[in-house]
Amino acid sequence: MKNAAALSGQPPATGPVAGDGPRSRRGLGRAELEPSQAASTDLSTRDRVTQLLLEQGATTAAQLGSALGLSPAAIRRHLDAMLADGDVVAREQVVRGSRGRGRPAKVFALTESARVRCGTHHYDNMATAALRWIARTGGPEAVEAFAAEQVSALEARCRAAMEDAGDGPLARAEALAGALTAEGYAANASTIASGGQLCQHHCPVAHVAAEFPQLCEAETAVISRLVGTHVQRLATIAHGDGVCTTHIPAQPRKSGNTVTTVRTDR
Repeated sequence: MKNAAALSGQPPATGPVAGDGPRSRRGLGRAELEPSQAASTDLSTRDRVTQLLLEQGATTAAQLGSALGLSPAAIRRHLDAMLADGDVVAREQVVRGSRGRGRPAKVFALTESARVRCGTHHYDNMATAALRWIARTGGPEAVEAFAAEQVSALEARCRAAMEDAGDGPLARAEALAGALTAEGYAANASTIASGGQLCQHHCPVAHVAAEFPQLCEAETAVISRLVGTHVQRLATIAHGDGVCTTHIPAQPRKSGNTVTTVRTDR
């Protein structure tokens, strides 16, 4: 196996080295890490910064760096990225009483949107508990009715956004993708040999739908009605797939036929 110096394109070190052999990951500098490894390290550190801000509230860069063992330059890089993404805000630190010369230090705090994301699983757990109660007291039919009610408003908004899409299923799928993206689903539509495909790269209820597939079924029914033809759900994020994928067969809608949906991700 090649050592780290060979992999990074640097000449090997000469002379005896304690524990000679491949260098451990701990001994690798940031510049020697693969891009994917560096990105993973950045994400992990950013999560730690977020958690510390959530726990401590407004905090200076120096305090964050000290708590996380990061250099001033490193913590600034993470904070600058979070500022650019709208995850933190910065303001001057309020100093009571006399203070030294120079401008007061800045303190950083999570934005409201970042706080909401931190609490996602809490809300998911509450929603799951509520649906379990509905299932116990009202049975599966009550869960299905609840799911249908939840997507009805989404259907109305998407239908309004698709008014000028025409009658073709594929054209309507493209318009629907745009409407869903505006709703936060990060959707896109594409044409394939057997028709069309609608992909949703984000699911706001994936954690809950993993236990209650009625949510996915209600959403699939909405897609079918909006596109105007029978559709097949091939994959869902809730069931562990990377993308929610819906197949739209290349067939015109037949007048008088009832639109149905078929799940194939079970």
